[in-house]
Amino acid sequence: MSRTELVRRSGVSKQQLSRLENGLIRLRLDHLKPFAPHLGYTPEQMLLWGRYPGTEGVDAAEGDTLHAGAAPKKNIGVVRVPELDMHANEGVRERRKDGRYSDPVKTERWAFPERFVGDELRASPDRLVIVEAAGDSMAPTVVSGERVIVDTGHKTPTPDGLYAVRDAFKKIVVRRLQVLRAAHPTRVKIVFDNAKHPSEEVALDDLEVFGKVLCCLKLC
Repeated sequence: MSRTELVRRSGVSKQQLSRLENGLIRLRLDHLKPFAPHLGYTPEQMLLWGRYPGTEGVDAAEGDTLHAGAAPKKNIGVVRVPELDMHANEGVRERRKDGRYSDPVKTERWAFPERFVGDELRASPDRLVIVEAAGDSMAPTVVSGERVIVDTGHKTPTPDGLYAVRDAFKKIVVRRLQVLRAAHPTRVKIVFDNAKHPSEEVALDDLEVFGKVLCCLKLC
């Protein structure tokens, strides 16, 4: 990511960024908070780089961290994908001022070959997130504890298939969606692969799609 792009995304001025980079200002966590969402690390990780969990053995000069908002470097060959921490802060997710929700992310990341992401998933690395499935509603397709790779840039439930959506408690769950195009207004049928769970229907406008499921990481 260029400095210009980082300034645009963070809202921090070029002058302030330059002072921070050159050590003219003693870094505090508050200084790093505007950059953290765009660099894919917490302020604590950046401040204690190499000494904080998740940064050991990571060479900042090589930039082998491939995260939200940053394109992968071609000479690395590895894409590192964050996983949502589904067990943190149990309960309703907090809604931010921009209308989005704050979803905690685990410190460690999944590593995938860059070729797999490009050739098989055909997705942009900075849009990928790992989500852990819970419950038996999607068994046997996806069972509890298995992970799925989600393209968070795909917010429209077409084509029909598996998607990550927010439930009534704003938690992210995996569901099979089928758009009922003949209905006016458009409705979406939520199908559970486990026959014990009856399907549901909701208005398209009432459905919040987190992203499209591209792949399931099956347990052996």
